[in-house]
Amino acid sequence: MNMKKKPLTPEQLEDAKRLKSIFNAKKKELGLSQESLAYELGVTQSAVSQLMAGINAINASHAAQLAKILNVKVGDFSPSLAKSIAEMALAIEEPLTRVPAYEYPLLSCVQAGAFSMDDISYTAKDAIKWISTTTKASDRSFWLEVKGHSMTAPQGGKPSFPEGMLILVDPEREIEDGDFCVARMNGDEFTFKRFIRESGKAYLEPLNPRFDMIECNENCQFVGKVIKSQWNDETFD
Repeated sequence: MNMKKKPLTPEQLEDAKRLKSIFNAKKKELGLSQESLAYELGVTQSAVSQLMAGINAINASHAAQLAKILNVKVGDFSPSLAKSIAEMALAIEEPLTRVPAYEYPLLSCVQAGAFSMDDISYTAKDAIKWISTTTKASDRSFWLEVKGHSMTAPQGGKPSFPEGMLILVDPEREIEDGDFCVARMNGDEFTFKRFIRESGKAYLEPLNPRFDMIECNENCQFVGKVIKSQWNDETFD
């Protein structure tokens, strides 16, 4: 028994009209005919004619091919198919591209300096903003903005932390020789340097040779290890 073909919806008929209109408007410019279009699609000329006449519905595969051949977007002739194709692409890509994201507050040095070494805690209102990262840190971690030029390496040197770059400080990470860290000097002044040991003594070393090393003594308290750096998104707005 032959099944009667389901008629096209009003939306599908409108898609066919828009496609035919675009084809007619661009065929001369692109040197196309229904025959050459059929060849590009891998179908018969009759099949192309039926698509444009609204006899057969345009499917997602043909829509993507037609858009490429006609140098238009799928949405120019079929908004519904464009939406379906976008949803399919998202369904395929999301599991591959989704990565964990963690947020930590951006604090000013004044705000960070208000915390004691034993109680570095904050509330949402303390943050200038919350910055996302794929780096997992402790719950007490926070971002600071680099001030000054002491951690800007000579041209071509890496790593380098120019003024305005953001650094993620984790107070719960152990700081070892060669690590980058934030320390509190003389009870309240913050400094960002590399921790090194030389000849039995501990120092805070700048990357910029124009600045002096600072000897770590009883006036130096470590705030946390720097575990990540990145530019603020707003830098490029």
